[in-house]
Amino acid sequence: MEAKVKEARLLESFLEYVRIDSETGIERDMARRLEQELQALGCSVTYDDAGEKLGCNVGNLYAVLPGDESLEPILLSAHMDTVKPGLGVVPIVEDGVIHTDGSTILGGDDKSGVAAIMETLRVLQEERLPHPPLEIVFSIHEEGGVRGAANLDYGRLTAKKAVVLDSSGAPGKMILAAPGQYKLNVEIHGRASHAGVSPESGISAIQVAVDAIGKMKLLRIDEETTANIGSIHAQFSTNVVPDLLTLSGEARSRDNEKLEAQAQHMLDCIKTSCEKFGASYTGGMTLAYPGYRISEDNPFVTQVKDACAATGLTPLLGTSGGGSDANHMNRHGITAIPLATGMSKVHSTEEFLLVEHLVQTARLVLALVTR
Repeated sequence: MEAKVKEARLLESFLEYVRIDSETGIERDMARRLEQELQALGCSVTYDDAGEKLGCNVGNLYAVLPGDESLEPILLSAHMDTVKPGLGVVPIVEDGVIHTDGSTILGGDDKSGVAAIMETLRVLQEERLPHPPLEIVFSIHEEGGVRGAANLDYGRLTAKKAVVLDSSGAPGKMILAAPGQYKLNVEIHGRASHAGVSPESGISAIQVAVDAIGKMKLLRIDEETTANIGSIHAQFSTNVVPDLLTLSGEARSRDNEKLEAQAQHMLDCIKTSCEKFGASYTGGMTLAYPGYRISEDNPFVTQVKDACAATGLTPLLGTSGGGSDANHMNRHGITAIPLATGMSKVHSTEEFLLVEHLVQTARLVLALVTR
């Protein structure tokens, strides 16, 4: 099974993919390249209107490769977009390590996942291997808040189990729990006055915000829950009592009840401080994505573990502190497990990927869909 993956071709495909500019919002060139390759492999390809909704130049890409209808379909997914700086990537391969010159990210997040899926499909067609019906989703806008998956047309999908090739760590790692996230965005409205002549007639939006933040439980709340204030903005002359301030933050938890409680707590602190000083606020908390937890004895977890064993990988059941497309898929009734692809130091210009890990990831996906 392992020998069927063509390592040189897989590497070359990955190197070509990372050379295609596809920062969040400009994924079209990457999508068109994949569309051509998928159609050549016998897949039907469609797009949705998520790009129009999100301001991207293309939508989420869907593909279907027919298979044995007596078998349960499997969804294979990865995202096409990358973080900045991701334009003009020039990959370098040295001693089995893929990296750049340090002026850009590499794009292994998530083109390593894309490459593994595409190599799997090529091998299936070349070797005429039996497999279940396969659905493929290459999403947009993952790096911009997992918004591509939030806007997927789930009515197009029949699979109830999926692997999302999008996690750091060595192949064999499976993310069985990840947090949900609420985004905090509010404007605090006070009352302006002259800070030297009549400060008592003003209501300082900054003072209100400081009071509210001082009441909040922040940073590490417990082993499953975190919260943070990331941005405070109010720009006034020192002789003006500021009447407007914008405040942004987040709450995360792998327990959705705790997530709801933390989000409400932060909003309650703002409300209480506004009432204390006679101020008001607009905006609030918005759910970016829900958390999920998959049981270790879930049959699909066992299926992925068996595929790991078949390729000589040691399964590692882990959790994550961040979200992925799997969060939304699990919300919509799909048991979606993120798998590690070996990506390292992602979201930085020090990003790198071992060729060995790229190959192992492709072998794992191939084993999963042919067992």
